[in-house]
Amino acid sequence: MKSTGIVRPVDNLGRVVLPIELRHNLHIDKNASLEIYVDGDSIVLKKYQPACIFCGSAEDVVNYQGRNICGACRKIIGQLPSAQDGE
Repeated sequence: MKSTGIVRPVDNLGRVVLPIELRHNLHIDKNASLEIYVDGDSIVLKKYQPACIFCGSAEDVVNYQGRNICGACRKIIGQLPSAQDGE
């Protein structure tokens, strides 16, 4: 990991402000979501990218009825026989 040399306090509600320069450099918009990971004694923040519920891919993902599905899985699902086909 690369140190930025930036130190920020945690407020009474447990919040930490990310400096605007860092948000701009990492393309983190005002309403972006971040995932929180723990690696030993480190806390890692990562921009959230929705992933496909079937294969885990984060490419070409759309939300369908509250579920994230990638283009490749949508194509496969489109080729499956429907319940109307009697199968």
